[in-house]
Amino acid sequence: MWCRIRYALALGCLALLQGSNASADATKSPQYQALPSLREQASLLDGWTAERKALIPGILSKYNVDAWLMSQREYAEDTVFWALKSFTQFSARRRTTQLFLANATNGAPSAYSWIDNTPLVWSELKAVLQDQQPRSIALNTHSELAFSGGLHAGELNAIEAALGLEWTDKFVLEPMIAVELVATMVDSRLDWYRKMMETAWAIIDEAFSSRVIHPGVTTAQDVEWWMRDKIQALNYTTWFQPSVSILTENDCSMCPSSTGQESTVPRLLTEADFPAHLIQYGDILHCDFGVTALGLNTDTQHLAYVLQPGQPETEIPDSVLTGLQKANRLQDITRHHMKIGMTGNEILKNIRAQMKDEEIQGKIYCHATGEFGHSAGTVIGMTNLQDEVPFLGDLPLLKNTYYSIELYAEHYVPEKNMTVLFPQEEDVYWSEKSQSWEWVYGRQSQYLFVHSASKDQHMAAEIEL
Repeated sequence: MWCRIRYALALGCLALLQGSNASADATKSPQYQALPSLREQASLLDGWTAERKALIPGILSKYNVDAWLMSQREYAEDTVFWALKSFTQFSARRRTTQLFLANATNGAPSAYSWIDNTPLVWSELKAVLQDQQPRSIALNTHSELAFSGGLHAGELNAIEAALGLEWTDKFVLEPMIAVELVATMVDSRLDWYRKMMETAWAIIDEAFSSRVIHPGVTTAQDVEWWMRDKIQALNYTTWFQPSVSILTENDCSMCPSSTGQESTVPRLLTEADFPAHLIQYGDILHCDFGVTALGLNTDTQHLAYVLQPGQPETEIPDSVLTGLQKANRLQDITRHHMKIGMTGNEILKNIRAQMKDEEIQGKIYCHATGEFGHSAGTVIGMTNLQDEVPFLGDLPLLKNTYYSIELYAEHYVPEKNMTVLFPQEEDVYWSEKSQSWEWVYGRQSQYLFVHSASKDQHMAAEIEL
């Protein structure tokens, strides 16, 4: 009983927040943000990359490593290459080799780069090593962490053959160097990241409206492709196909890998394998959506409710409102437990304990974002791993990065006679001023509503489709 009382109090506190600060997020009117010209983008991105490269000697010293060596061939790039390249580089060329030093001596530079396809690369590299005499040289050879394991096996063989035992004996594996370098988002990126997030919100807002959705006519797939076209029209791109699902369907609309049919012949699935998922009045809609630009990626999940003809927004079922409130409560719990320096698994354990205490059913699966959609950094749960995540969950939570707080809460909806999963996902950044994780743009605390179109609009939509 005390657990139920505490949960009721928690929701009550959440309602108070929604009446003050949190409601501002729901009442925002996001606008599309135009990207600068490609030349301006080049200046922005190269500036951000220079800021991040300047951090490398400090990162090496933090992990007690003297040098960091990366090498790759064209189209076989190390994962970290994409965080270090210039805007006008589209791939590595020939053999691209990079060396970074923690404490360069004799007035030498702290960074070196070679683009060549002759043995000159190795002779010049050995000359630098001979001059600087690093005691340890880190390579990206981790077997489980993609951001720390990008050195191709063939390139490792080439390095070892070229440098010999004098230097290969000094090779070490320190996975946090690559993880921290890729994870670090310099402060100057935040303004544009916030604009990108506003654009993502604006696309979702328009997609989940009567301008796009006509109940009984429009399918979830129609909305997905409208969103994809909108991204392209704005000169953005994306890192995954937009996903739109109907949470109140009984045919597993949130399970796109399931066709409901068994087959013994492996084959590629196409859109024809999946049901149409026609949007109807009273549906709860969900989207998983992100945009890509300026070397950054967003990740957002929002909910919408399809109103009956003439139904006011105030008549949305209480059970549907409570589902979103539970998800918002889980977001607050998750942010509270995201302590810098703790591992993702430790954070997950603390979140799950509070969920049990407040009798909230759901799942937590948070990840870093930014340079990549699922970027470098610890993960806090996965949908199939709610006790701990091997390797990735053992990494410490770093500041100066962006995180997607991704989760869902379960709640029974009597109007549908089913337990519905209420997903939410919003990106956060670490604020030195508040010493906490803050929303990049905001968080959804009220539903988007699809209002009924007029009869004439409905007929026009049928003709168009």
